[in-house]
Amino acid sequence: MITAEFSMTRLNFRNLWLGALGGLAGGIPFGMMMGMMGMLPMVGMLIRVENAMVGFIVHMGISAAVGALYGHFAPAFSQTWKSATIAGVVYGMIWWVLGALILMPLMLGMTQMIFVIGQPQWMSLMGHIVYTVIMALVFKALLHKRGK
Repeated sequence: MITAEFSMTRLNFRNLWLGALGGLAGGIPFGMMMGMMGMLPMVGMLIRVENAMVGFIVHMGISAAVGALYGHFAPAFSQTWKSATIAGVVYGMIWWVLGALILMPLMLGMTQMIFVIGQPQWMSLMGHIVYTVIMALVFKALLHKRGK
């Protein structure tokens, strides 16, 4: 039986920090995948700078923020390697829908691309899952290493 307790009023800054570190660890290979696909300049356009290096910096900032959010909620659930892997896959799918299929097209003024799914979007799904599984496993390892 899984029990969860959520606190919206009390933030555990240690868990946020560990989640951000996990997010950075997962963000590096995802950023490399995005670089190979030529997607980083588009990420840079989120701050109106079409440049791969700027896109990578923006991507890493987003990776840390998404990881910190994971760090806030994940400790409420069972922290086994299996549950962390499953949580990573589910979290990746959620952020793929929110980020790649909704928010990114909206923020770039490409409203006709919302919920459009072609080969680039499937590759993005794989990248999101790789990112969030690594993030979740690193978070679990750091949480366990430093004591809960």
